[in-house]
Amino acid sequence: MWSDAYQSLMEADEATGLGADDLERLATAAYMLGRDLEHIAALERAHQAHVEGGRPARAARCAFWLTIALLLRGQLGPATGWLGRGERLVAGVEGDCVERGYLLMPHVIMRQIAGDRSAALATAAEAGAIAERFGEGDLHALAGVEHGRSLLLLGHIGDGLRMLDEAMVGAARGELSPIVTGLVYCSVIDACQSVYELRRAQEWTAALTQWCEEQRDMIAFTGRCLVHRAEILQLHGAWDDALREARRAGTRPGRAAGQAHYRCAEVHRLHGDLSRAEDAYRDASRSGTEPQPGLALLRRDQGDTNAAAAAIRRALAEAAEPIDRLRLLPAGVEIMLAAGELESARALCEELERLAPAFASTLLDALVGHARGAVELAAGDARGALPALRAAGRAWQELSVPYEGARVRVLLGRACRALGDADSATLELEAARETFSALAATPDVERVDALLDRADDRHGLTARELEVLRLVAAGETNKAIAATLVLSERTVDRHVSNIFVKLGTASRTAATAYAYRHGLV
Repeated sequence: MWSDAYQSLMEADEATGLGADDLERLATAAYMLGRDLEHIAALERAHQAHVEGGRPARAARCAFWLTIALLLRGQLGPATGWLGRGERLVAGVEGDCVERGYLLMPHVIMRQIAGDRSAALATAAEAGAIAERFGEGDLHALAGVEHGRSLLLLGHIGDGLRMLDEAMVGAARGELSPIVTGLVYCSVIDACQSVYELRRAQEWTAALTQWCEEQRDMIAFTGRCLVHRAEILQLHGAWDDALREARRAGTRPGRAAGQAHYRCAEVHRLHGDLSRAEDAYRDASRSGTEPQPGLALLRRDQGDTNAAAAAIRRALAEAAEPIDRLRLLPAGVEIMLAAGELESARALCEELERLAPAFASTLLDALVGHARGAVELAAGDARGALPALRAAGRAWQELSVPYEGARVRVLLGRACRALGDADSATLELEAARETFSALAATPDVERVDALLDRADDRHGLTARELEVLRLVAAGETNKAIAATLVLSERTVDRHVSNIFVKLGTASRTAATAYAYRHGLV
């Protein structure tokens, strides 16, 4: 009952002044209510009270929490100052004390930020050993989370996930203090999502949601909880619910706002509301969240494949860690195919295939199969595309991710049509359309309708013009198209001109974007 606790402690403080222990309680209540400045002020007073009372170890623990609070607010200078003060205090304590372990944790975080994963891992292990020695549950959980995250970043996925699971046990059993419980929940879910461990992320998000709902007036952690829920709801096709939860998260204070805006943008984009999506991506950027790859995909949907390709290339150039690259590579494949850059798409697909196995993720397996199938289909190898697409479809079905499963069925339909199996193509496309319609994925419905209605009739293109358009979309020159179709180059020139007129486009790039947008290729 955080509001009641906060109010009672404030009244007691005004009446008689609080002692150090009660000031720490006030700091906790303020934090849980989202009152960050009051949390910091109460901790500073508690620290001073412990110093004056001759309790340097307790004062150092307050300094640790001040360091964490300031780091979370992005105030590195003050955070470093409080960390130094805490370390000076424990240096004067006779014998060992558990606070030495707590004060190692900011160093773990800073070393991770600096990219020194091995040093972060060693420091987290040292803090964990101190926690074991003192039987300190909070420190053991915090050290376990950072130990696990460091292992993930070093590529030791199985060991890292096991460490995270162990850290979560104390949180799920109610054995940890409130602030540590929330930090552990959110850190573990973030880590699971970063390595595409969907099932664990779902399980822990459900537990976090229950914990939050048991504390109705709590503000801390609820924003991140809602963002996690929104992402999972979106994956499972509950787009309206995902949008509602993301909007709620956007009203909460803290760093979750940017992630909430990004999630809103993604749902708007999938619904085809490109103007709202654009605004939401901008809001995410203003809140400090990288709007890629979603913004690049928006540019593709708007037909600006040059801007889309430039954006995804820039994002990939900045992404050094495999975890960060995996988040961008599937979109990169799609965008390069839309831009007619088949070889670039193939290179990104091959990188995705190299990186994904280390994570042993069904979700990543589905993304790999989707990318490989799309590349082979764009290269004209419909038969070669089928095994990868079938595997991706099974994976999406196993994960209960309907939208991505339907997208795979569209590719399967196109592959079957290219192989002359019109009945199977129609079945795949109709099944995909049904899913898209249920999700209100308007752009996808329109693309499937174009395929089902034989887009060459709808847009006035002849069968030969469609062949030429598909080769244009694959990045072929007129000379190469002439050789492929055994035509004169002048005939191909005429076909390309006719295509521009019929589609109302003025360039090969625009015609390619139109073709992808309307499912003509």
